[in-house]
Amino acid sequence: MPAEGDLFANTSRNANAVAEALLAEEPGVRRVLDIPCGEGALTRRLLERGYEVHSADLEPVAKVNLERFRLADMDRPLPYEDGFFDAVVCVDGIEHLTRPFDFIAECARVLRPGGAFILCTPNASALRSRWRFFLTGFHNKGKTPLDERAPHPLHHIALVTFPELRYRLHTRGFRVTAVRANITKAAAWFYLPWVPLAYLVTRLVFWREERDPAVRRQNREVLGQLFSVPVLFGELLLVKAVKGVA
Repeated sequence: MPAEGDLFANTSRNANAVAEALLAEEPGVRRVLDIPCGEGALTRRLLERGYEVHSADLEPVAKVNLERFRLADMDRPLPYEDGFFDAVVCVDGIEHLTRPFDFIAECARVLRPGGAFILCTPNASALRSRWRFFLTGFHNKGKTPLDERAPHPLHHIALVTFPELRYRLHTRGFRVTAVRANITKAAAWFYLPWVPLAYLVTRLVFWREERDPAVRRQNREVLGQLFSVPVLFGELLLVKAVKGVA
């Protein structure tokens, strides 16, 4: 895990920078929630951009923005009013939750209409991760069985593919508007020759298994996103979704 100045950034390289860039694309954003904030590496970036940042984490580990820090369990209701935020940023948090659907619903609740939700999570849909799962039954960011004797908040217990993440967002009042990656490692390009075959097989399955015209249109959109460069080759996925966008 990299450091950002004197603060430990509990995420992979460039993730906070991409999250910050996605947020900067949104007009009218002033009040932002950074959850889980950790020591506050992303919080400090956003403060320097002039945002009113509120930070939250399960433990009192923040080292910046202490006047707007609150303890919060992401598996429980968030301690904020309805529609309080213009944006919520969650970097490397949702994959640790026992109740990710409920967390997404809580983020929808605390966001104003049209507010942005930026999520960063390990990319289980990357071809590299799919290949590892085919060989071992484990994804790239969860390579071995978790220690069942000592459950820990940092365990990756909710790794999901991009279509699963999109489903969770779209069924909780959001619409995905952007998909990015933090970095693409050189080893990821080794799987490039498999893209045409994977695309043709996936497209055929989508077409054969679904007859509803509306769902077929949805699946064409999912197919395009699933075979975008960030999803195929990125280490972490950064997804921006907007509340209440049809």
